[in-house]
Amino acid sequence: MAAGEPTPGAAPIPRAAAVDGLRIEAIEHPGDAGRRALVLLHEGLGSVGLWRAFPDALHDATGRRVLAFSRFGHGRSDPPRAPRTPAFFHEEALEVLPALLGELDARDPILVGHSDGGSIALIHAGAGIRSVRGVVTMAAHVFVEDLSVASIEQARDTFATTDLRERMARYHRDPDATFRLWNDIWLAPEFRDWNIEDVLPRIDAPVLAIQGEHDQYGTLAQIDAIESGVAGEFERVVLDARHAPHLEARAATVRAAAEFILR
Repeated sequence: MAAGEPTPGAAPIPRAAAVDGLRIEAIEHPGDAGRRALVLLHEGLGSVGLWRAFPDALHDATGRRVLAFSRFGHGRSDPPRAPRTPAFFHEEALEVLPALLGELDARDPILVGHSDGGSIALIHAGAGIRSVRGVVTMAAHVFVEDLSVASIEQARDTFATTDLRERMARYHRDPDATFRLWNDIWLAPEFRDWNIEDVLPRIDAPVLAIQGEHDQYGTLAQIDAIESGVAGEFERVVLDARHAPHLEARAATVRAAAEFILR
């Protein structure tokens, strides 16, 4: 293997990061420093560890630097200082993420976001704070659907009656707080009007939207809205999966994302 070439399957490197005095758990799969880094934004109950093998597979398929981090209150990151409000997505996209990209030396990245992370990626790309070279979303939300609310209500019951808390404790230092951060805001009455379709026309970077055909948290109307809203190049891939195509159809997801990224 040539000197300086990333080693397939190499362990990720922890990265020291903090925003506004709060510690953020972050890792990096080193890659070609001369090409745009890939920055992963996790879903509503996600963390660095819950990406599982996806970052490594994406790194091997592209040769790029791949960075992932846990949002405040997730994984081993510090808890947020205040409860979440419907402004949470915009705060993450417009305040936390710009600061973090500077800390991680990941300016002008390609953003890869799953679910809530996909929504944050779209808001950031539409803000023009930093140059974003491309966006890959997986099961992103741009508005609230009845299906989403019903599934999130069901998840609340699952957390209360099954071993979900114990399973989450493997990846989050406070699984109860992590669950509430996600579940409470999505089920808040004031969140039903949440909608980010207004940011889409300001996105001129290429966008790839991936969604599972059987997604229990959102319908294909989500990527229809993204396609009709963005100003730049758009591609869609619909896979035989539910809400986590990067885990349930990993090979197909990595292939689609890598082809898009390498173009």
